[in-house]
Amino acid sequence: MKKVFNDITLSEMPDLAKQILLLATDMDILKFEGDLGAGKTTLIKALCRQSGIEQNIQSPTFSIVNVYESVGGHVIYHFDCYRLKNVNEAYDFGMEEYLDSGNKCFIEWPQVIDELLPRPHLLIEIVSGHNSDARSITLKTII
Repeated sequence: MKKVFNDITLSEMPDLAKQILLLATDMDILKFEGDLGAGKTTLIKALCRQSGIEQNIQSPTFSIVNVYESVGGHVIYHFDCYRLKNVNEAYDFGMEEYLDSGNKCFIEWPQVIDELLPRPHLLIEIVSGHNSDARSITLKTII
């Protein structure tokens, strides 16, 4: 699957999140790529809200992983792999257990751990416009 959403503003992220969750029903791993400030965390916040998460959602830049539990008891893991130097650091904190848990895993800056990610998974690429608030968001199934 490949689907492109053009001219998405930050205020449209909740509606986009609904669509993504419908398209990714069978996938637990969603990885997010884009430049710093492109909107990765903003989109993850919208996905979490649409999934019933009521607690504070923030980027796990320093903790590497945040765990959220929905009102219905579903767990979502939110990773920020920006600070990981190599895949061995991911092994050290038990990344494989999170990925194999059957829970949704939202992963920012996934490049360093890409070899660990089970297939299929969903890649969400966010490209921000140079002169506007709009973004282009591409969804690709990685098989």
